[in-house]
Amino acid sequence: MKQLSVEHLLGIKYLNKNDIELIFDTANHFKEVINRPIKKVPSLRDITIANLFFENSTRTKLSFELAEKRLSADVINFSANQSSVKKGESLIDTVNNILAMKVDIVVMRHPNVGAGVFLSKHVNAKIINAGDGTHEHPTQALLDAFSIQEKLGTLEGKKVVIVGDILHSRVALSNIYCLKMLGAQVAVCGPLTLMPKYLNEDIKIIKIDIERLGSLVINLAQYLKKDF
Repeated sequence: MKQLSVEHLLGIKYLNKNDIELIFDTANHFKEVINRPIKKVPSLRDITIANLFFENSTRTKLSFELAEKRLSADVINFSANQSSVKKGESLIDTVNNILAMKVDIVVMRHPNVGAGVFLSKHVNAKIINAGDGTHEHPTQALLDAFSIQEKLGTLEGKKVVIVGDILHSRVALSNIYCLKMLGAQVAVCGPLTLMPKYLNEDIKIIKIDIERLGSLVINLAQYLKKDF
């Protein structure tokens, strides 16, 4: 049976192409399952998962909880706004208190960059990063890449432009890692003030000059054609 090369899902940059392909193969299987009249399977029976959200979330939190329950996991939901975190309890103390309930997997969203990596070094549970500050959001990037590949057949050689506030977007960074790993050519587009300084030379930066354009309404396809 194939296995991932990592114990935790902390970010796309910690995965390799084989890991992503294995995740996609598994997703294809479960996509067939959710179209059945009975959508529940015992894949995670007797596994307890804690969803720890230190930031507000709707889609991500509900998506994780629904997936966990359809895989027959026992689910604990935690909200920082209604916990001892408000009284100054540390992240490790909070998680260890939850792990005392024999939790196997922790899904965590946290406002601080690297929170998932930090936690993985201090607790005895598998960690899934559901977004850490402006760092990464690996599950969203995997879903994006899976959807694009499903539509186009492959990402190899495809040109993908990510438009907007790249500097503050954890999804953008994860998408850059994931799309490039699958063979896509990636460019980012937006004001230079919203571009991070850490982008590699092979990530093309396409600047939108609003003053020169004279309008916020542009034909993006035509604008990019000459540069990418």
